[in-house]
Amino acid sequence: MAKYVPDIISHRWVIISPRRLARPENHIETKKKRKNMCPFCVGNEDMSAPEVLRYGKGNTGTPGWEVRVIPNKFPITDYHEVIIHSPDCDHDLEELPLAQTKKVLRAYRERFNVYRNKGQVLIFANHGEHAGASLKHPHSQLVVIPEQINLDALTKEPLNNLVEENTFFNTYCPDFSQWPYEVWIAPKKDGGKFGDLDDEELDDFAGILHKTIKQIRKIFDHHQISNMPFGYNYYIYPRHNWYLRIIPRFIHRAGFELGTGLNVNIVDPMDASLELRGVESRMIHLLTRLKKNK
Repeated sequence: MAKYVPDIISHRWVIISPRRLARPENHIETKKKRKNMCPFCVGNEDMSAPEVLRYGKGNTGTPGWEVRVIPNKFPITDYHEVIIHSPDCDHDLEELPLAQTKKVLRAYRERFNVYRNKGQVLIFANHGEHAGASLKHPHSQLVVIPEQINLDALTKEPLNNLVEENTFFNTYCPDFSQWPYEVWIAPKKDGGKFGDLDDEELDDFAGILHKTIKQIRKIFDHHQISNMPFGYNYYIYPRHNWYLRIIPRFIHRAGFELGTGLNVNIVDPMDASLELRGVESRMIHLLTRLKKNK
């Protein structure tokens, strides 16, 4: 069982979960580790917990799946699942066909709605070791947190620095962005939870998510802000008036941020939105000056 410890003054909580100590770390290859030992790869279904959902062909626990959901062997909370994005161990959503992203989001919605009456359902993804992924094979996670636990998460930020819109969603870089090239995707319709999306809205969401992560990767390859490999986190806000927040991991956080709680963003969100929109970098400073002089 997860143990929840409150701080009386700040009303923040810590989860004590010693079971996480035993989770695997396979990013560092050794002579003893083989590529086919990944527990999320096709043919290794018996290395993971029995699946609770699969899309594709074949019987439970056999190859043929396209998206697979399993209980996490090293749970943070009492309900903790892993959504395996595809059989491909090397390519994530931005590199897979859009149709695969749609399947992943359908699995998100289905599992969200299974647990929505049991607590706060948080879906999140860690891409890259420095973003917190313990296994290379692309996957997301779902955890359920009791309703009485106060989450230190942002409510939906105002719509500023629009990047793109489609029928149902806006993509934008909030003025309050804490990370370089941070991007939010939010439904145009206020209210509701992620699990309320219908099929048409979910397809719209998949399209804009797929395109946005691709654009973030393009910016990363162009700028090379640091020597860190490409990585990002995203999560879906679990409560009403939901959004998806993408945090590219182009930089490290260090002592100043940890000691003050203040985040230093080295890229102006307005400039970030222009780059994500495809505006050439040499034009960004000119457009910024024009906007400030209005």
